[in-house]
This record gives sequence, C-alpha cells and structure tokens, in this order.
Amino acid sequence: MVICLLGVSASAWAEDVHVAVASNFLNPLKEIVKRYEKDTGNTLILISASTGKLYAQARHGAPFDILLAADAKRPALLEQEGIGVKGTRFTYAIGALVLWSADPKKIQGVGSLKKMDKSKLAIANPKTAPYGRAAEQTLERLGLWKKLRPFLVQGENISQTLQFVATENAGLGFVAKSQVEDPRFRLKGSRWEVPASLHDPVSQQAILLRPGQAKPAAKQFLAYLKSSAAKTIMQSYGYRFLEE
Repeated sequence: MVICLLGVSASAWAEDVHVAVASNFLNPLKEIVKRYEKDTGNTLILISASTGKLYAQARHGAPFDILLAADAKRPALLEQEGIGVKGTRFTYAIGALVLWSADPKKIQGVGSLKKMDKSKLAIANPKTAPYGRAAEQTLERLGLWKKLRPFLVQGENISQTLQFVATENAGLGFVAKSQVEDPRFRLKGSRWEVPASLHDPVSQQAILLRPGQAKPAAKQFLAYLKSSAAKTIMQSYGYRFLEE
C-alpha cells in the first residue's frame, strides 16, 4: 500500500541509499528503516555522528545521499552552498531536551542544577551537537553557565553524552528525550524535561544531498519519512511535529 501511494515500483528502484543521521535519531531511524526496506526492497546504509561532523564531512565530499540533521542550521547551509538540493529541505521532527540521571532520586527539577557542588554534568559538544547547544542555552538562560562550567564533561555527540551518565562517569547530563524514551530500553533513573522556552527549538531537518539527486530511492525515502508509519515510530520516542 505504501509503495502504491508513493507511486513507485520496489523492484525498479531497488538501490543503496547512504543516509547521514544525527546521533539522537539513529535508533528510531533503525526502526523506520526496517519497515521501509521491507516495503520497498531498497537498502539504507546509515552513518551516524554529531550534526556538525556530518555537515563537515558532506562539505568535504562524503558520498551521503541524505542528511537527517538535529538542527535546521546545517541543512540550510548545505542548501546555500549547493551541496543540498533546493526545495527538498523539511523539518521531520521536533526534539526535546532532558536532564537525566541514573540515580532515581538525583533530579528534582532545575533545583538539581542550582545545588550542584560536586560530581560532573555531561553535555554534548555545543559546537557540533545541536542538543549540546540547547543545553548551553538552557544553562545560560538559567544564569548557571559560569557557575557550572567547572563541572562540565563534554561528549563528542549526544550518544556519548548518554554513556557518560549511564556509566555514572557523570552524575547527571543533558540528553535527548528520544534516548530516555527509547521503547527498547526505557531508561530508569530520574529526569526533568527542560521547558522549550529555555532554548531555541530543536527543529530537526532533512535534506536531499547532491549525490542522491539521481537516486529515485533517496527521494522515495524522504517521502516515506513523512508517512504516518514513520511518524508513529518517531512519536514513540517522544518526538513532536510542526503541526502539533
């Protein structure tokens, strides 16, 4: 049914598509990919890292067909630079930031940050990871950035940031809501969902890149990402959409 709705033939378009995906979206994408590959016969090859690193690699000629970023800034830049295909950029999900600890009694709202006098606070690198930038903005707007900088430990991406907290190398950390909502793990501990007013929106955008322009399957997957089947999976990880 999905194939018919998209107006394609699975056998005619069977080909490999290279998808560069921000770390926070890797696990939900794996679930989406299972359904997509079953429905279409195409194969997606996933490359995951921080949005900033994927952007730099795309600029330097990495053969990505699609970028699924964790922000709107890098896809827009790729479009302006002629690496992204004009007219293909869209917001596929809105992410949320969560302060999380493996200790079920550790986090009690913003007060947990104000009371910090030891331990470590994990965030993703604000220069390359949009969720890290959102964490930095949150601390700045709470007036806590200077106070807590000595306690910070930075992950290269949001996945490494989660590992710091899960292994208790950091007492608490700012991670993506999709990570703690992952249906396969349902991480225990304590958490505080950061109000959206404390940071810029985490608008996660997709864009078709120049190497994928000649691949019908790449365009087909971007259409599939907008389908109700894909959105249902995203919602199970705590993502929202622009129309909500």
